Parts: sequence; structure tokens; C-alpha cells
Amino acid sequence: MLNIKGVAVALVLLAGNSMAAVAPQDAAKLGSSLTPLGAEKAGNAAGTIAGWTGGITQAPAGYKGSGTHHVDPFAADKPLFTITRANLAQYRDQLTPGQVALFETYPDSFQMPVYPSRRSGSAPQWVYANTAKNAVSAKLLDGDNGFADAYGGIPFPIPQNGVEALWNHIARYRGTYVVRRASEVAVQRNGSFSLVTSQQEALFKFYDPKGSYANLNNILFYYLSFTRSPARLAGGAVLVHETLDQVKEPRQAWGYNAGQRRVRRAPNLAYDTPISTADGLRTADDTDMFNGAPDRYDWKLLGKREIYIPYNSYKLTSPEVKYKDLLQVGHLNPAYTRYELHRVWVVEGTLKPGQRHIYSKRTLYLDEDSWQAAVVDQYDGRGELWRVSMAYLKNYYELPTTWSALDVFHDLQARRYHVQNLDNEEANTIDFSQPMAEDSYFTPAALRRRGTR
Repeated sequence: MLNIKGVAVALVLLAGNSMAAVAPQDAAKLGSSLTPLGAEKAGNAAGTIAGWTGGITQAPAGYKGSGTHHVDPFAADKPLFTITRANLAQYRDQLTPGQVALFETYPDSFQMPVYPSRRSGSAPQWVYANTAKNAVSAKLLDGDNGFADAYGGIPFPIPQNGVEALWNHIARYRGTYVVRRASEVAVQRNGSFSLVTSQQEALFKFYDPKGSYANLNNILFYYLSFTRSPARLAGGAVLVHETLDQVKEPRQAWGYNAGQRRVRRAPNLAYDTPISTADGLRTADDTDMFNGAPDRYDWKLLGKREIYIPYNSYKLTSPEVKYKDLLQVGHLNPAYTRYELHRVWVVEGTLKPGQRHIYSKRTLYLDEDSWQAAVVDQYDGRGELWRVSMAYLKNYYELPTTWSALDVFHDLQARRYHVQNLDNEEANTIDFSQPMAEDSYFTPAALRRRGTR
């Protein structure tokens, strides 16, 4: 059994060593010594990480509701200190190799303002209840490329191996039905950029309160995105049916071409297929820090570390912050970022012999309070650090859940980066309050009808 009380865990468990669900006496720790999602409830010995006391349980004053910009509940906080290239050695042990590389790549401009660590992560009570049930029932499928007998919560809150922890990230709670208008952008070496704006909708079948594992039909979620601008791309769309076991039944995807008014299958929208709107800076499975089938890698659970990760990033998405001020050469403007010390699970994926992918290794750092990957370090075929992804987390307290405010993908060799989910300059933001769409809304036929309107 993995000892989760230490900061670092020496025991390494291989992803291939599938185990049964945890014993009831261990699952009983959820909500007592562990949080309902499986994090250590206690703070650290140094007092630099606080104990978890429930996270954010209500929206702050001034918040106008789902679909509007979030009010920063910690706006009065001041930085404790700022990590720079000059004092990097003092904090290196609490950074990932990718974060260290960002300081070395941009020594004169990249900084990390460090704020008090606030364990704001929270989720609805029904998600907590389902997570407790999953702890004693969930099991990996053959080959570890899916799981069974879990629903509506974290599948493996007390993970026994790397692939279980990875599935916790893939299947974490992000609401049930989500509508969002946002932009993505590739920032060039000279700081120039051009926005691509889209309307996105997702139906997380795994978190339908009226559903169950038995009637999932291997569907984890549906995703639909229509490009709104620029004009040369407007009207194009992508539809995805994300499957739970993608080896047994691969992800189904379709693209709509506005010029041809045709819907076509997109069978290659997976693994290391480059995403066109990301200008080659993001692969299909980079999206959401990691998504899709885990079958091309051997996954190890390396234990826990205390790392400075982006957290409570409300300032980044403030309507008062303009894109021209946020998007700087090489990286986001540090003045709008916030880092905190948190415990993270470290999961390492090494490319299996005979498998192909542009990344030979990827290391994920999963926030213990939410299972969201906060930082991912990715290595090229030579084993050298190549790309660094960071999810700038915040609590969407209208649900509540912890999710990324922005996802940023750095290419250290090209010295360019890609940003997803920009909505500062949008009148409305992500909206969880819309009436839930039917499954029939997410079909190729419906995609065709919408595209011809």
C-alpha cells in the first residue's frame, strides 16, 4: 500500500500492475484523514501548506452568476515573495524541471509571484458521495485503457498505480453541461498573435446526475466546437464522442467544413496529431493537459511532492486585463499570475517499446485536491525537455469545482507558446447553467444542420 503521508514516496508502482479497489477500511479514510476526493486533509509540517477545511463553499460577494466573470475571493492577498532567475537555486527543489527551464529560457522576464497557499478546492456533496462508492468498486479494464464500476466521482481516490491517478485527471468533475465562448492564440517569438474564437459545448455523461455507469454506453463526454473568427475559419466545427475505453472503441470525431458544407470523419484526432489552430504547439492529447487513451505509455506513480503551481488564478481572466497586456514575449505577464505551494501527485509516462509518439516521456503533476494536472513536462525523442504545459487553476465556485482558467503550452525550443480559454474580452464567460442538451444534439446529422443555418 502506498504511504501517502510523506511528501515523497519511494515506492514506485507500475501501471500494468492492476489491482482491485481499495479495502473498505482504507476507503473509510475519505472524509476523515483524507479529503472526500483523496487528498491529505492535514497541512504540511512546515506550515507552508494549510489543512483542507472544505475549500470554497459559496461565491464571494459581487458575483453575478454562471456565465459572468468571476470575482476574485482572494483579491486582498499580497505576494509572499517572487521567484526569479536570480534566486532560482533557493526554490529549485519545489519546482518541476519544466518550470526551471522556463527561468533559464527567459531569464530576464519569467517570474513566479508566490502567494499564501489557499486550499480552495471543493466539489458538490453528490460528487463526494459517489467518490466514496467508487473507491471500493472501481477497477481498471484489461490493458488499463478504461475503468469499470465507477460513476459521477473520482474513480480511484486512493490510487494504487500511475494509470489510476491518470484516470482521475481524465475523469475529474467539471460540471455536467458546459457552454463557453473563448479564444485561443499562438504567441510568436516576437510577441505577435492572432486570436481564434470559438463557441464550445460539452456534455459530461459521466457526471449526469440522472445517469449511471450501466447506461454510459462507453461515452465519457460529448464535445462540440464552432469557430466564430477569424473570417477565414468561421463556420468550421469539430464534434467529438469521447469514449471511456478508447482501445476497445476509439474516440469518434467529425469535422464540418463551412465552405463545402460537408461533415467528414476525423479519425486521426488523437495522440500526437497536431492541432491546426495551435500552430503546431499542441498535440491532440496535450489538450486539457492530457486526454485520450493512455495505452502508448507505461505509467508510474512516483509519489507526492510539494510544488509551486498556478492556483486561484482569478486575476488572469479578469475583464480588466486586456490580451495585449497579458500575452508577452515568451510567456504570460507575471504581474497577473499567482503561484502557491501545493502537494501534487507525480505521474510519469514512458513511451512503450514499439509505440510511436513525438513525446518519449511526459511527467504530470496532479493537484492533490482536485486531480487536475497543473503542470506537465514533455520530452522529445532524444530524452531532452521540449515542452512545458501549465494549467492556471481556479475554483469555479458556481458548481463548485477546480478547473483551469487558462491552459498554456510552451515550446522551449521554438520559444513560442499557445494559450487556450481566453475570455477576458468576452461579454460572457463559461456557463454551467444552460438547460442540458440531449444526446441527439451531439450527432453528425445535428452538426450538419447547425452548420447550414
